Amino acid sequence: MTQDYSPQALDVRAFAQAGGELRGADALSTYERLAQELPGQDGGDAELPAVRWSAHGRTVARAGAADEIWLDLQVQADVPQICQRCLQPVLSRVDVERAFHFVADERTAAELDEASDDDVLVISRQFDLHGLIEDEILMDLPLVPNHDVCPQSLPWQAQSEDFDAQEEASRPNPFAPLDVLKKKK
Repeated sequence: MTQDYSPQALDVRAFAQAGGELRGADALSTYERLAQELPGQDGGDAELPAVRWSAHGRTVARAGAADEIWLDLQVQADVPQICQRCLQPVLSRVDVERAFHFVADERTAAELDEASDDDVLVISRQFDLHGLIEDEILMDLPLVPNHDVCPQSLPWQAQSEDFDAQEEASRPNPFAPLDVLKKKK
């Protein structure tokens, strides 16, 4: 018998013990906090790229103790942002692949988090997988988005070069008085 799991209220222990797998594709706008970070969209949700994700539950046997509960998460998305060099739209690629170790309580999570490099979370019967996906996307976005090579020349670059040449020509040479002293010798 197969079990249906809800990403909004996931029983993590049952999901891991069953070796459950979930996959989905959601519009970026379905993630409320992420949607607030997106530049304005004129065409509605149809133009927004999808967030593609998959989650796989697993257990790891431990000698003399209960099995460890793990959730493997993969997320891919192209998130529209504004390039901070040319101020034109740019798609930032998000590619997340993480494994989360679930434990029984906050104290154990804090201890394990300090002692290892694993991502440790507290187990829940109503775990919000979509919230975790949104967190991972937000953390993976670049702080300063930009194109590798901007698609058009930057308008201020041409003005800057002309302005520098004009300003330099009109500025007196600060060493000119020294040249006068040198000629008097």
